[in-house]
This record gives sequence, C-alpha cells and structure tokens, in this order.
Amino acid sequence: MPLTADLWQHYGRGRHAADRGVPDTFRWSWSQRGGPGPEVLGELTGLLVGDLGAGSARHAAHLALHHRPAQVVAVDASPAQHAMATDLYEHLGPRLRLVRDDVVRHLRAMAGAYSVLYSVFGAVDFTDPRETLPAAATALRPGGRLVFSTLAHYLNGEPAPLDVRHADIPVRTPEGNAATMRRWVLAEQVWTGLLAESGFTRVGVVALPREAGPRGADAWLVSAYREE
Repeated sequence: MPLTADLWQHYGRGRHAADRGVPDTFRWSWSQRGGPGPEVLGELTGLLVGDLGAGSARHAAHLALHHRPAQVVAVDASPAQHAMATDLYEHLGPRLRLVRDDVVRHLRAMAGAYSVLYSVFGAVDFTDPRETLPAAATALRPGGRLVFSTLAHYLNGEPAPLDVRHADIPVRTPEGNAATMRRWVLAEQVWTGLLAESGFTRVGVVALPREAGPRGADAWLVSAYREE
C-alpha cells in the first residue's frame, strides 16, 4: 500500500451527496444527536478559531455562519476530505478558510495565532498526542483554549489503556483494499497528564454518556487553557 494512500477517501461520501447544507447544530457527542453544543467554546465573536481534523468542515461551517468569528480555519490532511469541504463550503470564505495540511505542521507554523482550537473526534484522536498537544499549545495565544471530544473507550467496549498507546483500526484504501489507521483512545488521567506536560492549565474533563442507538459510545469532552 503506498504511504500516500488517502485512508479517508470513503468517509462521509453518502452524507456529502445527500446533505449539502450548513448544519443548524454543533454537537460534541459521538452520536451527534445530543449533549452540549458550541457554547462550550465560549464567545467566538472576532476570534481566530481552528478546527483540527475538520473532515468535510461541517462543524467549522456552522461556527463560521452562526457565531461571528474573525475566521474559522478548518485543517485536514486528507485530499478527499478537503475536496468535499471545498465543494460544500468554499462559498463561506473568507470567514471559513479550508486548509489541506498536516495538523501538527500547521500548528507549529501558526505560533501564538489562535484564540480557540477544537477537535470533534478529529486530529487529536488520529495523531500522536505527544506531538499534537504541544503543537496546539504553541499555536494558541497565552490564555487561549483547546477543546476536544474523544472516545472514552474502544468501540468494541474494551477500556482505554493507561498509557499513551495507539490502536490500529480497520479502514479501506481508495481502491477498497483492507488497511489500518492509528487512533489514540486514552484514559482520562492520561489525557490530563499529557495536557499538563504540554503547557496547559485548568484542564477539565466532562463525561458524555452513551446515547441509545447503534452509534452510541461514551466519550470525554476535554478543555484546557494555554498557560498565560
């Protein structure tokens, strides 16, 4: 399998074809049906906001349209996801900026630029947190905020490990062949320790309980501030 294979090629294709509007809601839960919404991010008017692992940029589009930020920068490394986001929401520019780049590289290049960074089961899950979290701290202004939702356990019910260890999850290459992708599913205390080591303070973790239905899963909603 080529190292450049886009393992997100097939994700979200059905919804992209059937639902082309800007979402009316923003949810942090795994099911995307309930729980807290964008109010968790605080007042966004006039701020530079970054969506880490934005996929087709539905959450970012909601914020750009409904919450008056200076700009939301939706960052994703996948060519396929970036192409879908561009097709759906390019018209929301310049308030919405769509960036195809490695998230860690982007954050390191944006030192002190962002007021708010967030990830909804996005890049914080799929890149090594020992790289992503320090890069996020670098990209935030002093006192800036990082918020992310992440699985509290594996989808098969197994508990999260008590160390920084990834799992290999099954995916398909663009050609439909079996492959794997790394995902970090970590215990609460592991996340809080990593955030503290990365220069974050006022770390808070809220449990997002499993909701009924086939897409139910427990999750964490994590928030932290860059040191002043």
